Amino acid sequence: MKKYIEERAVEIANYIIENNATVRQAAKQFGISKSTVHKDCAERLAQVNPSLASEVRKVLDVNKAERHIRGGLATKEKYLGHGCE
Repeated sequence: MKKYIEERAVEIANYIIENNATVRQAAKQFGISKSTVHKDCAERLAQVNPSLASEVRKVLDVNKAERHIRGGLATKEKYLGHGCE
């Protein structure tokens, strides 16, 4: 694996952990796709830094468990007229 990809995976993981960020937020921050963020965190990071990979996995699992709630809140905001148009 290329060195810059390993470094990017570690940077993304640190960002997600520090900011309790979602995959979408991390993708937007780093200017890459959600698929790349997921692949970096799920596969590549496990080879580079397994302990960091398990920490980021915990954050992503919490985000995944809460996503249906976030979606409901976003829809509620949209129809109350407080969301972005």
